[in-house]
Amino acid sequence: MPPKIPTHLFTGFLGTGKTSAIRSLIAQKPQHEQWLIIVNEFGEIGIDGAVLAENGIPVAEISGGCLCCSAGAQMDSTIRAILKKNTPQRILIEASGLAHAAGIIDELRTPEFAAVLDIAAVFTLIDPRQFIDDNYAQNPLYRDQISVADVLVASKLDLCTSEQIAAFRAKVAQLFPPKSLVAEVRNAELDIAWLDTPTAEKSRYRIQALPENTLGYQSQGYTFPAGRNFDGEKLTQFFNDLPQFTQGLVRAKGVFQVLGTWVWLNWTDGQWGANQIAWRRDSRFELIAQAFDADEIERRLNDALEDEAA
Repeated sequence: MPPKIPTHLFTGFLGTGKTSAIRSLIAQKPQHEQWLIIVNEFGEIGIDGAVLAENGIPVAEISGGCLCCSAGAQMDSTIRAILKKNTPQRILIEASGLAHAAGIIDELRTPEFAAVLDIAAVFTLIDPRQFIDDNYAQNPLYRDQISVADVLVASKLDLCTSEQIAAFRAKVAQLFPPKSLVAEVRNAELDIAWLDTPTAEKSRYRIQALPENTLGYQSQGYTFPAGRNFDGEKLTQFFNDLPQFTQGLVRAKGVFQVLGTWVWLNWTDGQWGANQIAWRRDSRFELIAQAFDADEIERRLNDALEDEAA
């Protein structure tokens, strides 16, 4: 069986430099590798595709602006067509700045494509000035683009003040789940080595950033592979019971795949809340407390998983 094709999604708000970023990667492409590029434009006339096609790499264009909505069927047929004509070693998809990135990944994970495509590192390009602006942070589409990224690329640094860059770095350090790579670039120049950024996490890991204290808090993180669903009722019970089997619980948060969608759960100040999230990698859970049994936490989380299909 031939190896799956690494497929990268490039997303980001309008004007953050996605086309320039892909062009910078193309300039570094090994001559022996065959790439394919799929470009999604919001309008009916493709401009980015024309720019990228200058290098001789096959480029397919999809109009409509939202790959996971009206253009979803067109994306499916486009991928089928280009794979019949080509045997690429890598695929790059440039989404419109108005595309719902999580929906694109869901399309690529349908059984038809999951057998041949490997969703490799997802890139989101951002303008740090927008990233630290609460107006952007409240935009669901913008939040989704941030959430789905494995590699978060801050472009247009030359237009930022030192204070804005410092604010960006402070805010990005608080992202959950954390990014595999955060890069700061000028002129949207990417390093081709970033395409191979690992996306898999260890099943259990220590949290590096703990609150400053002298009380001896301990921390732990756990991950579960994408494709394993959690039982919603059991997961709710896990969070309800959490204070009973931890001592001095300070913080607990996680992203979980439940019924085919993804939810963000957060326990703080004695209560927890839930929201949908665009994260599409592993399910994961982190907690900080004075004392707990890490093995017992893992056992309870495994008990909350749905049984695997036979």
